[in-house]
Amino acid sequence: MRTVTLTAAQAMVRYLAAQKNEEGEPLIPGCWAIFGHGNVAGLGEALHQAGDAFPTWRGHNEQGMAHAAIAFAKARNRRQAMAVTTSIGPGALNMVTAAALAHVNRLPVLFIPGDVFANRAPDPVLQQVEDFDDGTVSANDCFRPVSRYYDRIARPEQLLTALPRAMATLTDPARCGPVTLAFCQDVQAEAFDWPGSFFEEKVWRRRRPRPDTGELEAAAALIRAAKRPLIVAGGGVLYSGATEALKAFADRHAIPVSETQAGKSALPWNHPLNFGSIGVTGSSAANAVAETADLVIGVGTRFQDFTTGSWALFRNPQRKILSINVEAYDAAKHGAAALVGDAKVVLEELDALLGAHAAPAPDAALRDDWLAAVDAATAAPSGNALASDAQVIGAVQRALDDDAIVLCAAGGLPGELHKLWKASRPNGYHLEYGFSTMGYEIAGGLGAKMAHPDRDVVVMVGDGSYMMMNSELATSVMLGRKLIVVLLDNRGFACINRLQRATGGESFNNLLDTARHVVPSAIDFPAHAASMGAIAEKADSVAALEAAVRRARNSDRTHVVVIDTDPMPTTEAGGHWWDVAVPEVSTREEVRAAREEYEEALRRRAANWSRPLKERR
Repeated sequence: MRTVTLTAAQAMVRYLAAQKNEEGEPLIPGCWAIFGHGNVAGLGEALHQAGDAFPTWRGHNEQGMAHAAIAFAKARNRRQAMAVTTSIGPGALNMVTAAALAHVNRLPVLFIPGDVFANRAPDPVLQQVEDFDDGTVSANDCFRPVSRYYDRIARPEQLLTALPRAMATLTDPARCGPVTLAFCQDVQAEAFDWPGSFFEEKVWRRRRPRPDTGELEAAAALIRAAKRPLIVAGGGVLYSGATEALKAFADRHAIPVSETQAGKSALPWNHPLNFGSIGVTGSSAANAVAETADLVIGVGTRFQDFTTGSWALFRNPQRKILSINVEAYDAAKHGAAALVGDAKVVLEELDALLGAHAAPAPDAALRDDWLAAVDAATAAPSGNALASDAQVIGAVQRALDDDAIVLCAAGGLPGELHKLWKASRPNGYHLEYGFSTMGYEIAGGLGAKMAHPDRDVVVMVGDGSYMMMNSELATSVMLGRKLIVVLLDNRGFACINRLQRATGGESFNNLLDTARHVVPSAIDFPAHAASMGAIAEKADSVAALEAAVRRARNSDRTHVVVIDTDPMPTTEAGGHWWDVAVPEVSTREEVRAAREEYEEALRRRAANWSRPLKERR
């Protein structure tokens, strides 16, 4: 048997470079790296040797480059993923938040943090976390609960089994998520005689599990019996490539469609059966249909609380839930009738089974009224008052074409975007709202741009998230991956300030002006962005913002546009109750009043869900 003598790190890189997807693209097209103690000598040398055969990109923050890798995978609908490597201690731990983000959102990413010496000869080494009771623990054990597959490479030959397992997890439609291979630093440098066959090109095909016949027939019976069905389209529609199947299914069977944050853009906004976003940040049209629906058909959604209005949205006493999901764990939530399988395959097989069956047509006036409310909320304002988030969204939308990708993650913007953004093409709406991670935005924009270099990527970010993580702005300039960044400066964490006020609290420690300070904050955001190499300007009105975004589309590098906004207003149309616990005891009347309202909302939900699960089936 032919063998090849390589270090473990060289073997890992060569193996990763040989993995392909079914389109013939590299499954792992490269690696993000910040070198440090524990990866610079072993993996650093191996990546240098690989050169363009397995590119290495340098980030400015470990969490940021991990976010870029995850956003790339999301924008590619999980057909490709990236690797990320760091040092053994703080560098590794900086990626744990990103690992949780990928885990929650079911997105593939390969983490390769350096680890302590397997031989333990120099213990304790720099950056080593010493557990007084367990000699096997390192900082990388923090990845265990937020990884779909975890392994520690303590001998070179362990890669022969660990790497195929890692690839299988990254490409599994149900188990897809983050993989962590903690790589002991001495092992990275150890040589081993590897079988040559280990480095042969391997194609990982997208598996499409077919549904169980019994589950499929039961689902078809539920749909035939329904008088007011509603589809809730989640991210699984996009990851499965099921957008056309969803459109054909909805058209043929006259079923209205609503969209989660992850599922938005699964159906064009102007399709007559697209009733818009659903749930806490939902449209009035979709939520009105949801309240009366007797069958809620989830397709590729995990039914997060924002989607279900904390399970208070679906109010029809006869309602049933049908959950189509490739992951059985998600399909069986909340007593749903589970239909486990690939979204595209399931929709096509259900379509054939249902034949010409069509549900009663939904009320089109609900949709018309909602779109009129969207146009009113996003219209350019008159006068010189500070702009609302909705007005900023309208200006950005008018300045772009249908191919553009809007990207956001946390704060008040995701709620407004979910309601108001008109997504015309699949993946034109990119929100990380599973983990709602502040700081994802700019790094995520970079990953999305790497996935779709020919589309405008517009990052919408508040000043709070910008201040948490902006360093990959410099990376976007360095790599020549142009972003358009619209920075809304509302002087603080305005979304949480509104939530604080809504639960009876005083404005406290969220807006900069109500936080403890000696010197008032006065950040020059255009100057800061320009210092990292971006083109930067400040717009003094919504009209000026719209013109600036049009200019930014023609810029030769990342272009940042800053606009001051009002921290208080949100779109009143649409929306739904969200379960946020209010203190039972307080000295403040406002909190006591909010508690009374909260308890009444809990009573309504309890009445809504008081029937036994068997009755809902």
